[in-house]
Amino acid sequence: MSELQAEKLSYRYDGRLLVDDVSLSLSTGEMVTLIGPNGAGKSTLLRLLTGFLPASAGSCTLAGKPLTCIAAAELARQRAVMRQQHNLSFPMQAVDVVALGRAPWSSVRREEIIYEVMTLTGALPLARRDYRQLSGGEQQRVQLARVLAQLWHDDGPQGWLFLDEPTSALDLFYQQQTLRLLHQLTRKGNLMVCAVLHDLNLAALWSDRLLLMSQGKLVATGSAEEVITEPVLTRWYRADLSVITASECGRPQVQLNQ
Repeated sequence: MSELQAEKLSYRYDGRLLVDDVSLSLSTGEMVTLIGPNGAGKSTLLRLLTGFLPASAGSCTLAGKPLTCIAAAELARQRAVMRQQHNLSFPMQAVDVVALGRAPWSSVRREEIIYEVMTLTGALPLARRDYRQLSGGEQQRVQLARVLAQLWHDDGPQGWLFLDEPTSALDLFYQQQTLRLLHQLTRKGNLMVCAVLHDLNLAALWSDRLLLMSQGKLVATGSAEEVITEPVLTRWYRADLSVITASECGRPQVQLNQ
C-alpha cells in the first residue's frame, strides 16, 4: 500500500488563509470524500495535494517523495486530476479529449485503453461528437474517461485520482454508475480516489472515509457513521436537518427539515 502524506499544509492568497494547517494521509485501495460548506477550502486543498498549487507552509509527499521533487511527466503517470471546469475554445472530438490522458505514456495499447475507459464511463457513444457541443453531464463522463486513461496500466488504473465535484452535472443514473465504478476500481487495491462531493448522501454511500472541512480547517474525519451525524453537520453546515439510517444499506442519510 502506498500513501500520499500532507503535513501541516497551509495556503494563503491575497491576505486570506484558504487552507489552514491540514494534515492527512491517502492510501491506495480507498475512496475518500472531501465534504464541507461553500468556501471551506476543499478545491484549494485538492490543488495543493496534486501539486498544482505551491503550499505557503507544510509539505506533501507521494510514496515518500516530495511532490516538488517529482518530474512533471513522472507525476502525471502517478496522479490524475479532474477539475470542475474543462472548457475548450476550439473543436475537438470527445475521443481526442480522452486521448489526452495517454500523453504521459507511450502509444502501446493506446487505442485499446481509450476504448475501454470510454466504455466503462458510458462515454463511448459520444466518441465522435464535438466536445463543445456536449451537455455538462456528457462532458463529465468524457473527462472521467480521460483521467482513468491517464492512470491506466495493464489491467486497470493505478495511482491517485482526484476529482472535484465529478457528479455535479450528472443525472441520477450516471451519479450512481460513476461512484459505483470508482468504488469498484479502488477495491483492487491499486487506486486511491479522493473526490469533492456536495451531496452528503452520495458521499455516505460510497466513501471509506470522509474529510469534513470548514474555513480552511479539517474539522472532522472518519467513516460515514462517524461524520454524517446531526451534531456534526448542524455545527458545520448550520442547516436544519435530520440524519437517518437507511435500512437497505445501513449508511446514514441526510434529510433537510421543512
